[in-house]
Amino acid sequence: MDIDTRPANDLKEVLDNEVKEWHFHIYFAQKNADQHHAALELRDAVLRLRRDGAFVAVPLFRVNTEPIGPHLLGSYEIWVPAETFSSVFSYLCMNRGILSILVHPLTREQRFDHESRSAWLGPTLPLDLSTLPLRSDEIPLQYASLRLGYSSETTPLSLDDRRRLGANVENLLKNEKGAARAPLD
Repeated sequence: MDIDTRPANDLKEVLDNEVKEWHFHIYFAQKNADQHHAALELRDAVLRLRRDGAFVAVPLFRVNTEPIGPHLLGSYEIWVPAETFSSVFSYLCMNRGILSILVHPLTREQRFDHESRSAWLGPTLPLDLSTLPLRSDEIPLQYASLRLGYSSETTPLSLDDRRRLGANVENLLKNEKGAARAPLD
């Protein structure tokens, strides 16, 4: 499957393909007690902060102490809906300590999600991408009971509302010297 390297710029297409759910994979060397301890402390902190209302983030119940799927080190996964992505990303950026974290979207194309659409907090680590399918029929929904992410029942802004919002932002920025202007097309 070829990846189109041109950025999408059609508003409807961009909104229709917006990522609604994300995974954060937190890694630790299985035989490194300090890393394992740090990973579990971070997991507990995320759970406490979720309970206290800082964000919605759902660590998978299982902590993998052996390689599993494409993950060659000890790891665990945190599911995050788009609604709280920036809060979780910010928290993990500032609090990951010695750990590496893979961030990737959840789409039908799991291999591309892990390989080409991912980002790392901390040093990158090898993955075994051969364990992942190129394309699935369905987006892998998780935690639909939360009604967030792909399961959200919130009515999105209309295309016209989005265009009005964009025009307003452009108008507000017209006197900001450091802000780039949108092309006139």
